[in-house]
Amino acid sequence: MAKVKPFKAVRPTRALVGLVASRPYQSYTVDERDSRMDYNPFTFLHIVNPGYKYDQVITGEERYKLVRNRYLEFKEEGIFITDDKPSFYVYKIVNRHNQVFNGIIAATSAEDYERDVIKKHEDTIELREETFKTYLKTVGFNAEPVLLTYPDNAIIADIIKKTQKKHAEFEFSMTYRDTHYLWKVNDDAIIKIIQDEFENMKTVYIADGHHRSASSYLLYKEEKEKNPSHNGNESYNFFMSYLIPESDLVIHSFNRLIKDLNHLTKEEFLIKLDANFRIQNRGVIPYSPSKQHHFTMYLDGEFYSLYLRKTNYEFKTSLDELDAQILYKTILKPILGISDLRNDNRIDYAHTHGTDEIVNMKASIDSGEYKVGFGMCDASISQMKQIADDGLKMPPKSTYILPKLRSGITIYEF
Repeated sequence: MAKVKPFKAVRPTRALVGLVASRPYQSYTVDERDSRMDYNPFTFLHIVNPGYKYDQVITGEERYKLVRNRYLEFKEEGIFITDDKPSFYVYKIVNRHNQVFNGIIAATSAEDYERDVIKKHEDTIELREETFKTYLKTVGFNAEPVLLTYPDNAIIADIIKKTQKKHAEFEFSMTYRDTHYLWKVNDDAIIKIIQDEFENMKTVYIADGHHRSASSYLLYKEEKEKNPSHNGNESYNFFMSYLIPESDLVIHSFNRLIKDLNHLTKEEFLIKLDANFRIQNRGVIPYSPSKQHHFTMYLDGEFYSLYLRKTNYEFKTSLDELDAQILYKTILKPILGISDLRNDNRIDYAHTHGTDEIVNMKASIDSGEYKVGFGMCDASISQMKQIADDGLKMPPKSTYILPKLRSGITIYEF
């Protein structure tokens, strides 16, 4: 039974929202960030990179306090306004590939996260959880929603459709060529219907934002323990999420790029692969797998197709069916000696959103930076859900999920 709650969003004015909204801080190169901050005094990047004002790199809690200061300055200057009534926010994104995403921005429950009503499919890193918890505690807001997905629901879909016939609070495009629309839903009767529909859902699933949700949960636990008057309605009990139906979610994969063959020659490596795969040399013609358990490999100027020998591989759990796990268990760990997929500097990842992913993998390897690359089919939403339902966790970078959300469009304070 998922709990969602309307909230009074802090958000940019209609005139400035297109200038304020930004991609996540880490998605920019240093030059990109500097360029945007040089020419745009309203970008949210000025809030999350407060040292730019002083031409200094500032880290840790000192940075967090300055983030808080910059945020308050944006409010004082009228760049941000606060809605006067708790609302849900219908949010629509049309990306540069004309993919359309429709959903609802709401406050979601940290207790649901604790009770596994909000399900996870990826492991998180404890240090990152604690670091971001400290950040949240200091700055006092969520500026980028966690992406959650729920089973398609006709009643919620109808509310979204009817809401979108009204005049939007926001309608703006960004230089990345994505267009954003936002509508407020503050009618008490409609709010009640939305809450009831989510209350009837046994589970919802984290699609993107595992560390943000984990950190919000840690903050909730800490604040709850030190508050003798805790009643469950305090703002720290919730974190901001964008909830979209499963049919809107788009999942891509990541290619794996490996820097060496673990002291093996090309011939020795291919012989070891043969134990678990049927191998076909495709020459210089790019090959993309068309079904689960088929892989592409690019090595020494040639493409190969790898078909899993299923008689040699045991499917014991839902995780064992996942291609990213198969690649890890049959090649990356036993042959290439890569056990720690997060921290081994011999492996890098390149997402496959776009038409040139195979060409880009080839170029990276031909440059000499990497020795071999692997590609796979995209995981499905049913696989993601089943792995989460079974309490298992996918390997890192198993999914590249759309939509990608912007920071600073709606802000949840606590």
